[in-house]
Formats: sequence, C-alpha cells, structure tokens
Amino acid sequence: MNGNWHSLSVDEILRQLSSSREGLSAPEAAKRLADQGQNRLVGKKRVPPIVMFLRQFLNPLIYVLIAAVIIKAILKSLLDAGVIVAVLLLMAVIGFVQETRAEKAMEALLQLAAPKAKVRRGGRVQTIPAEEIVTGDVILLEAGDKVPADARLMEASSLKVGEAPLTGESMPVDKHTETLSEETPVADRKNMLFMGTAVNSGRATAVVVATGMNTEIGRIASAIRETKTQKTPLQQSISRLSRYVLVLVLGACAVLFIAGLLEGLPVEDVFLLAVTAAVSAIPEGLPATVTVTLAVGMKEMAQRNAIIRRLVAVETLGAATVICSDKTGTLTLNQMTVRRIYVDGHWVEVTGEGYQPQGQFLRDGKVLSPDEDGPLALLLRIGALCNDALLAGEMQCCDVIGDPTEGALVVVAAKAGLDKERLQLAYPRVDEIPFQSEKQYMATLHTRNGGRVAYVKGSLERLLSFSAAVIKDGALAPLTAVESQALVDAGEAMARDAMRVLAIGCAEFPAEHLALKEEDIRGHLTLVGLVGMADPPREEARVAVGQCREAGIRVVMATGDNKVTAESVARQLELPPGRAVTGAELQQMTDDELRQEVKGVSVFARIEPLHKLRIVNAFKSQGEVVAMTGDGVNDAPALKASSIGVAMGITGTDVAKEASDMVLADDNFASVVAAVEEGRAIFNRLRNVTLFLLTTGLGELVALILCVSVLGLAPLLPLQIIWVNLVTGVIVAVPLGMEPKTGYELKQPPRHPRVGLVYPGLLLRLAFLALMLSIGVFLAFNWAQSRSGLDEARTIAFCAVIVFEWLVAFNARSDEFTIFRLGIFHNVWLVRAVLLAIPLQMAVVYAPPLQAAFKTVALGIDEWGMALLPGVCIFVLETSRKLVFPRAFSLGKWQPLGKKA
Repeated sequence: MNGNWHSLSVDEILRQLSSSREGLSAPEAAKRLADQGQNRLVGKKRVPPIVMFLRQFLNPLIYVLIAAVIIKAILKSLLDAGVIVAVLLLMAVIGFVQETRAEKAMEALLQLAAPKAKVRRGGRVQTIPAEEIVTGDVILLEAGDKVPADARLMEASSLKVGEAPLTGESMPVDKHTETLSEETPVADRKNMLFMGTAVNSGRATAVVVATGMNTEIGRIASAIRETKTQKTPLQQSISRLSRYVLVLVLGACAVLFIAGLLEGLPVEDVFLLAVTAAVSAIPEGLPATVTVTLAVGMKEMAQRNAIIRRLVAVETLGAATVICSDKTGTLTLNQMTVRRIYVDGHWVEVTGEGYQPQGQFLRDGKVLSPDEDGPLALLLRIGALCNDALLAGEMQCCDVIGDPTEGALVVVAAKAGLDKERLQLAYPRVDEIPFQSEKQYMATLHTRNGGRVAYVKGSLERLLSFSAAVIKDGALAPLTAVESQALVDAGEAMARDAMRVLAIGCAEFPAEHLALKEEDIRGHLTLVGLVGMADPPREEARVAVGQCREAGIRVVMATGDNKVTAESVARQLELPPGRAVTGAELQQMTDDELRQEVKGVSVFARIEPLHKLRIVNAFKSQGEVVAMTGDGVNDAPALKASSIGVAMGITGTDVAKEASDMVLADDNFASVVAAVEEGRAIFNRLRNVTLFLLTTGLGELVALILCVSVLGLAPLLPLQIIWVNLVTGVIVAVPLGMEPKTGYELKQPPRHPRVGLVYPGLLLRLAFLALMLSIGVFLAFNWAQSRSGLDEARTIAFCAVIVFEWLVAFNARSDEFTIFRLGIFHNVWLVRAVLLAIPLQMAVVYAPPLQAAFKTVALGIDEWGMALLPGVCIFVLETSRKLVFPRAFSLGKWQPLGKKA
C-alpha cells in the first residue's frame, strides 16, 4: 500500500483506492471490511495473571530467601521464617502489580480510536461505528470530532487539528489540501489527518488511506508490543549479589563443616554450626530494606513533583548518563512570550517571562514607557484588539484562554498597562476577517473617534504586499524599497533567533464602512511594526542543565519543532556542544550509522513518531543509561524502551503515562534532575545497607570459623545469632536505608551500568570491617573463656558483636564522610533504632527469663569494657581513615576497573 499519500493529488488517490468523492458503495465497503479487518488497534496476547504472579519467584535472590526459610524452620525459628515468607509475598505482589501496569499502556492506546464516525457512502452521509471504516471511505469531520483513521484531506475550511497525542507538540496544526513533496516528515504533512488526533476547529472532508494497525498510531502500537523491558541496574545488581551470596554461604558451610570434623566435634554439632553460619551469612534483611528504601525514595520524589510508577525505577535515574528531553513545556515554559519589537525603525526589548503580565520595555538598554511612544503604543493596541485570546484573572494571574500566539500579544499589552477588556469598550469590534492558514493574516474592524479603523496582524510577506505606508519618525511615510528591506532584515534577524515573527498594521476608513473585505485593506495598509515571540526556556531548566553537566550527565533535546528554534533554545540552555540532526536526516541513517553519530548530537529536531525509539536504542547500544521524557502517543515506545521513561503529568497522554516509569507532576525538566539526585542518594543508601548487612554476616561467619578452627568452640549459639540478626539486621538496616542526602550527589560522576551495588572498593572495605569484627570477637572470646566460664565468654562475644555492628552502622552511613560531618543525629531514624535496641540487649543480658533462654550471664564493668573494645577501635580507625584518606575505598565505585571515567 502506498505510504506517501501526502505527495499525491486527491484524484490520483481516489483512483488508486478505487473510490470517488461520493464514497464507496455499501457492498464494496462490506467486501473491504471482510478483506482488511476491523479498523482497530490490536493488543498483544496477555499473559494469564497466575503465570505473571508465579514468574516473580524466578530470581536468584528469591532462591536465597527460600533457603533461609528452610534453615529458619530447621532451627525452629518460625517467627523469622514467617517474616521472610511475608517479604517474599510482598515482593511478588509488587512485581505483579508493576507488570500489570505496564500492560495498560496498550489498553490506553486502544481507547484513542473514535467510537463513531460520519462517512459518505453511495453519495449519502451516515454515521457508522469507527471500527467499520475501510480504505477508500470518505469521512466528514467538524470541530470536536476525533479522527477515526489516517486520511488525505479533500476539502478543508479553517481546519485546525490538535496532534499533540501523536507528535507531542501542543500547538494546533493548520491543515490544507495542497499536495506536498514526498520527503515531507509526518509532523509537516498538513494535508493529512491521523487516527487518534482531534479536530479543534473548522470542517473537513477526507478519504481514508489507512486503518487499524496500518495507521501511524498503529505503527506505534506495534512498537509498544514489540518493545521488551530490560532489567534495571538495581535488578541486575541484586541478581548478581544473590548468586555470589549463595556461593559464599555454601562454601562457608563446607569450610566450617570440615573444620569442625578436623577438631573432632560431633557430626550433629558440626551440622548445627554450619546451619548457624548459613543463617548469619544470608542477608535476609536486604529485600525488606531495599523495598523500604525505595518506598521512602518514592515519597521524597513525589514531594519534588516526580511520581514513581515502578518501584525499582527509583534508583535507575541515579545511574542515568543521558537525559533525552522534549523541548516544549519541559525545557521551555510552553508560554509564547514577546521578546522583541521592531517599530519606527528601532528595536525594543521586552523583559518578563511567560504569561506573567509584568515586564519592562527597553530601547538601547534604557527603560521606555509605551505611553510616551506613540508608534509602540499603537502596535501594542493593535496586537491586543486584533485578537481572540484573553488573559485570565484580569491581569493578576498567568494563564491565557485561547491561542498561545495571540495570548502573547495580550500579555505584552498588559505589561504596558493596556487592559484588553477596556480596549474593547473603547474600540468596539464591528467586523472581522478570521485567520486562515491560506490567507496568513487576521483583520478586525473597530469604531474609533467616530470613524472606523482596521487592525491587521499576520505574516510579514502578506502584510508587506498589502502595505502602502509605514510609520517613520512617529509619522506616516511612504513604504519605499529601503523601508521594505529594513523590515525584511528585521524579520530575518528575529527568525535567526528562533522567534515567531508577526507583522502589525492598520488602515483608516470612514464611519459608514461597516463590513471588512480583503480588497479594503489591500494596498491601503500602514505597516506599524514587527513583533518577535518565542517560548522561553525555563530558568530552573537552565540551572538543572548546569547541574547535569556537573554530574556528568549529558542532556539531549528531542523535539518536533524546527531545527533553528531547537538550536536557539539549546544555546540559551547551554546544552553540551554538538550538532543538530533533523528527522529527515535521521531517516536516511541506518541503525549502525545512527549508533556512531549519536555521540556527537545535542539536538534532534523535527522528530517523527518512532524516531525517539531509534534514538533511545542507539544510546543504549553505546552502554548509556537513558532517561527519556515524553508526553504524546508517539513517545510511548521510546518511554517503554528507555532505561527510565518520564511522562508529563499535565500535558501527557494516558498512553505516555502508562508506558512510563515516572510521571512529572509539573512537566518541568528541573524535576527530572531532582529525581536524578534522589536516585543517586537512594543507590548510595542501598550500598550502605548492603555493606552493613554483608559486613555483619561475613564477620560473624569468619568469627565462627576462626573460633571453631583454633579453639574448638563456637563463640555464639544459634539463638544468639538469630538475635544478633534481629537487633542489628532488621532494626538497624532499615533506618540506615533512610539516610538523608549529603548534598554531594550531583557533584559525582554517573555510575556505569556495569557497576552494581557491590564494587571493588566496597569489597575491600567489607573485608577490612569483617576481618576486624571476626578478630575482635575471637580475641574477646579467647580472653574471656580463658578467665571465666563458657557462658560468660559467649555473653561477652555476643555483646561485642552487637556493639561492633551498631557502631559499624553509623560508620556505614558514608564511605567518605565522618559521622561528625554528616551530623551524629542527622539520621534520626538510625539513632532511634539503636536507642530501641539498647534496652532490648540489656534485657537479654540481665533479665533472668531471657538469660535462661539465651544462655547469657550478667556482665560487670570490666566485661563490658572488653565487649566495647572491638567496636570502639574500629570506630576510631574508620573515622581517622575518612579524615586522612576519604576515598581509600572508592576503587571502581563509578567505573569498572580498567575503564576510564
């Protein structure tokens, strides 16, 4: 089927489709419906819910936890086993809900199809279900209708179509019936209508050229179906860690079993010790801590206008190396603003941003009062009256009702103190010539001083052709070739700065002139001046781009706007240097060529649907972690394929939101960067928790092996080990995962995707701390058992382990900063957890019922001094190390070994 319908004449299309302007006959339509199938989008076959739920258990970490449940059951620790089972079910439910949400992207897309449509069949207009439309059908549309299929326009009257669901651009598109060149990109095919878009104003008749999955939206639906969601860096890290822990536990159990047999211990006791070692080594608190840490991160992000839809996506932004962002409304305000005026041969700069009616007029750097400048005041008055937009809130708010371009003219008039409502009372509108894209101007007729005046705005080319005079030195003067060229030069200067240029003019008429026609103004117009407007960059976006640069994150703009405008905004935002590539240029590239080119591109302009998907895949093929923003239906495949998809909460379509991992409540690029900061902080917290849990587990494991191998005795009993895991693992690990941000998150380079939770420097630190723990416990236990009974020695070792691990928790808050720099009480949750754990431990040591259960004895001051010594020593050593060598354990923290940052 021909895909270049925009480049063919209507008669040629009708011939190719064997149709006519009267439409298809009923029998022919029925035959085509049977051949082509219904005009609807097809979703992929859904996985049964029970299969989706059971699939959540196919994970190495889950295997480790199941092993932990079995071990706990062997030790008759049913409460612990129950907690782990609850964690397993919680993780499965969360994963199930996330997968279910992902499937809703297709369901939302299916809702875009119009339920009913008007068609002309056999010369008669009738309303039919949109699903029954076939190629060759002639459809009739008016304001408010949803376009039921892709169609080529046959007739159009003042037709404007909102294509934001497809292209992501908020401005309605003026449509016409003229034939276009074959290379015209989708966003510029103004003689075409696309399924899922809506008619804003006007009327149209069109012939259907594609239905169902063959439409532009159908192609996007196919891309969503085919896009596979990859594991996030966190999922990959936990999977790797789980495998390592599983191997470590099995190896340690074997070592301990052999050591026990060599020492001549009974087989039953050795087995129990091996099982105890396994209990101490398995970080069963990690999944719960990860879940809580991510959940807290979700809450913090929501407070910064970033709403997380998938829990594991919280940390992915922290690893982002590239952010591909839309321009309109994300990097810019999506509020057209008059920036420059050319009037009476002079330039006037206008300050103020967006729709706020506050700002100044500057000529040669000096403040200018429009009241004292007749030509400027006239231009502003014309702009406000030849206009159908309104400024909401009577100049007190910052919202515009109507077309954004017209709104910009109302706002700039308001900055000069000209209220549109008062102007309308003083200069009542008598007649008008509404704007049409073919005419390229709008004109209104007003009463003024007993006479009539026509106010006109439109393209410079059209108004120059209408003009006979110009304002010069405050008075009317003939429009000479020199004056015309000056106006053209001024317009081109503003266009080079990516401004939309409008010419402003007027014409006088006698009082009896009651109607306005084009011939009345042609050749009689006075060209007053030019207005240049643009959608200004968000100030906070400019700051955020700078933060990204400092954080080692590359920002790339991907927009449907033209290349000149995109490059201008990129310069104002100070995006990284790089060339701009248009959608047409991208279309000519192979995937391999794009993969090579993408490194040097900062701006993608005039992007068509599905181009963003290719851009995302090109970046990902280079090993980048890509965050992609989007709001239209066309963005859905790229949002789903990116490392983290970011949808707009205000302007975003349901399809984009359902395909995304995160939704921005304020559509602001700065919120993406805030989420990056939170993501990095969250990953740091998870690393801290991982270090703590592995240090405690490994330290206990090595202490057991060391004591059994050298002394032939276990320093801890199974129940004591379970208690240690409770008062240090569960109680302390979760608060450690709630550590506040340090403020240095965006001053560090991005983490390479291959660098997970555990990296070489962390392993070195882990080995150092675990070794200190095991040696400290061994020395304390050996000292005690040589001077007192076994129960007292085990009680000292028991308390030594717990105190050591409490102090390690405070040191684990950062690998670079001391707790004095972080603030001893800054993590209030950790302080509360330790304060809660202290009386619990005292009860186990001093309460007689618990003494009997845990085989402990009351300790005196000397014994407590020995129990405190290992923990205090390591605390002093670590604090000193952070002061002298803060990055001693940063090896491989951000980049894999052997790879340059």
